[in-house]
Amino acid sequence: MPEFITDLARSVAFLSRLPVPARFFEGHDGSVARACRAFPAAGALIALPSALLVWLIGGNPAAFLLAPFLALALGALLTGGLHEDGLADSADGLFGGHDKEHALTIMKDSRIGSFGVIALIASFGIRAAALSALLSTHGGTLTALALISAAAISRALMVWHWAHLPPARVNGTAVAMGQPQSSAVRVAVLSALGFSLLLIVAGASAGSVIAMFAGATVAAFLFIRYVQGKIGGHTGDTIGATQQITEMACLATLVVSL
Repeated sequence: MPEFITDLARSVAFLSRLPVPARFFEGHDGSVARACRAFPAAGALIALPSALLVWLIGGNPAAFLLAPFLALALGALLTGGLHEDGLADSADGLFGGHDKEHALTIMKDSRIGSFGVIALIASFGIRAAALSALLSTHGGTLTALALISAAAISRALMVWHWAHLPPARVNGTAVAMGQPQSSAVRVAVLSALGFSLLLIVAGASAGSVIAMFAGATVAAFLFIRYVQGKIGGHTGDTIGATQQITEMACLATLVVSL
């Protein structure tokens, strides 16, 4: 348990801008090969303020659309737009690049292009629409738990993406962070499944929870295949994009299956 708490603290620091005590990094070499097992728990913690916001103001019919957008904006603020940046860069590079090197060059460019803008609009729009639909039909408690569950599942699938592809660059950020340990991948996926079971407590059926997890997994798998074919491996951007893509899939599938 002390080791997991250390991994959780390091994961929170890696995935967000939330302050973490320096003692958790004493003697740390910068690798998250083991610490990534705590990514789902870290994602749930990072999503907690957004979930509380949805729960507090989402009960007002006038806020069915406002609350989701505020929650997503708060989430982006807490992460520093880390995953959104990965999504935008990945969209620009993967869809705008003519070959691997061209795609990687575009992804490294800090400027955002048309594909990146479209991807961000789709991400915020799909997630906000799904959360709004959940609020209007199933209430604030289930919607808040859906946000936490989606945050956990999407972080687990980040680890899965990371582990199942080699680095696309020899000296990228993902290389410096290390390749996830196989045991860390298993713990991440199982813990994400545990977080998704919270939805059953809020009244969701087991079938809808399974559909949510399956929909996100299929989205992650298809993205892995596309990235592998386009650039031959992962980058920090594609890992971040995986979080956004699978969170969209989680929430959209849950809405359809409930």
